[in-house]
Amino acid sequence: MRMVYARGGCAMPALGLGTWKMGEDSAKRGAEVAALQLGIDLGMTLVDSAEIYASGIAEEIAGEAVRGRRDRVFVVTKVHQANASREGTIARAEASLRRLGTDWIDLYLIHNMGGPFAHEDTLEAFEHLRRAGKIRHFGVSNFDEAAMERSEAMAYGTGVTCNQLRYSLARRGLDNGLYDWHARHKVAVMAYTPLEEGFLKPKGALSAVARRHNVSPMCAALAWTLRHPMVVSIPKASNPAHVRDNAKAMDIVLTAEDLAELDRDYPRPPAGTFDVWTS
Repeated sequence: MRMVYARGGCAMPALGLGTWKMGEDSAKRGAEVAALQLGIDLGMTLVDSAEIYASGIAEEIAGEAVRGRRDRVFVVTKVHQANASREGTIARAEASLRRLGTDWIDLYLIHNMGGPFAHEDTLEAFEHLRRAGKIRHFGVSNFDEAAMERSEAMAYGTGVTCNQLRYSLARRGLDNGLYDWHARHKVAVMAYTPLEEGFLKPKGALSAVARRHNVSPMCAALAWTLRHPMVVSIPKASNPAHVRDNAKAMDIVLTAEDLAELDRDYPRPPAGTFDVWTS
C-alpha cells in the first residue's frame, strides 16, 4: 500500500475504509464488520469514523473490526463541532476511545468548521490529548482555504496534519487551488465519498479508461482520486465484491491520455468554486 506522508511524522495508507452510514441498520452489523475486516486484509489499513455516525455505533463497528489487528490499522475519528470546546473535546475523545475499544486514536479531527467554540480551544485540547498519548495526530474536516489559513496562524495550528474533504470526479473543487495549499504545507487531504456514495455517473471517458485498465468504472474513478501524492481516499463499502473492487485501485497508474479524457468529461468547476464539504 502506498503511504501518504504529512507533516508531524504522520504516515497514512493512501486507500482506506469509510464507515459513514454504517450502524444505521442493526441487521447489517455483522456484514459491515466483515467488510471492514476484508478491506484491512486486502491492505486498506485505515478506518475512518466519527462520533456522530449512527450516534456512535459506527465507531463500535470500527472497533470490532480492528480488534486483534489494532497495531496494523490507522484509526481516524472525529469530534463534532458542537462538542468541540476544550473540555468537551477531551471528554468526547475518551468516549470515542471506549467505543473503539482502543487506547489511542491515530488521527482525531474536528468534524466541521464554524462550530460554537473557539477553534483555538479545540486545537489546545487536541494538543493536550496528543501529549497524553490518547491521540497521535490531529486535523480538521470540511475546512476551506480561508479556515485553514486562520487555523495555521493559531497556537498548535501547525500541528494540523490532515483536512478531510469531499472529492470525486463529480466534485472537483479541491483542484481549484485548495490542493496546492495542502501540498505546500504538507497537510494531507482525506477524500470522502470519492464514488459519490455509489452514484457517480460513468460517462464515456470513465468507461473507456476502465476498459483500458481492465477494471470497473468505479475502480478507475477511485484511482483518479489517488493520483495526487497528498490525497488519501476512504470509500465506504459493505459488499465484499465492492471492497475487493476498491482495493484494485491501488494497482492502477492512470496515463496522461487517461487524465486528459477524464478532464474533458468531468471538468473542474469554475474558478472560485469549492464543492469540497457537506454542510
